[in-house]
Amino acid sequence: MRLDGRRQSSNVDDRRRMGGAVGGALGIGGAIVVALITLLMGGDLGDVINIVGGEMGQSQLSEQSYTPSAEEENLVVFTKQILAGTEDVWSSEFRRLGRTYEAPKLVIFSGSVQSGCGGATSSTGPFYCSADQTVYIDLSFFTQMKRNIGADGDFAYAYVIAHEVGHHVQYLLGILDQAHQQMARSDQKTANRISVRLELQADFLAGVWANRDNAMFNSLEDGDIEEGMNTASKIGDDYLQKKAQGYSVPDSFNHGTSAQRVKWLKKGLDSGDINDGDTFSPEYYEL
Repeated sequence: MRLDGRRQSSNVDDRRRMGGAVGGALGIGGAIVVALITLLMGGDLGDVINIVGGEMGQSQLSEQSYTPSAEEENLVVFTKQILAGTEDVWSSEFRRLGRTYEAPKLVIFSGSVQSGCGGATSSTGPFYCSADQTVYIDLSFFTQMKRNIGADGDFAYAYVIAHEVGHHVQYLLGILDQAHQQMARSDQKTANRISVRLELQADFLAGVWANRDNAMFNSLEDGDIEEGMNTASKIGDDYLQKKAQGYSVPDSFNHGTSAQRVKWLKKGLDSGDINDGDTFSPEYYEL
């Protein structure tokens, strides 16, 4: 991506020097496969806690000696630039809708963090918490993406951030709360299907962002789209479940198949129009 000279968002809270143990049955080693299946670029933390299988304990944060690498510091700058890009794009798109965009905060943490949705560790993966309208990310997740599923590249990482911001857009439009209310009244299979619709729409919104960001800043380079499509194909529920356990269980899908995620990311990239992202009206098999 072409990001030279791009502004950096000021809506970033760097908590990498804050750490502590977060209670719960799964440590980072034991939870990584579960996290890959349930929350690679996924929804809010409340859903994750239910999927992982228990309520996480309270975190105890303390100041720690922390020396980031040069590579990580470059990722901080990158993350701030991508977040700024989402602010510029969605501010413009909301004006088209006659609305005002309220940008989310983004928290960068290392190890563990306390959010408005509860405690989380790095193994949770990036998440959006609607309770405090904040995106949370441990930058080591990008290393895990590359190592565990072969998803790498600056646009692949931007897709992660833009997907989480997509959940914030859903929150501002009232879609997220309405879907969560429906999920709370539904059986597990139905709730999972509603979750899939949410996640595919967030993929679509990430694609819309990339389209509009490129129109504003000429940000996309050769190979960027391929990076995004590769990442989307590697984070489908079917792919991740087969990688983790050798088979997939369709009724447990809560983010969508590889084919679905590629389809909706590409649709957003091709369209650039937020109005083309209705994932709730089609029959489930049509997604």
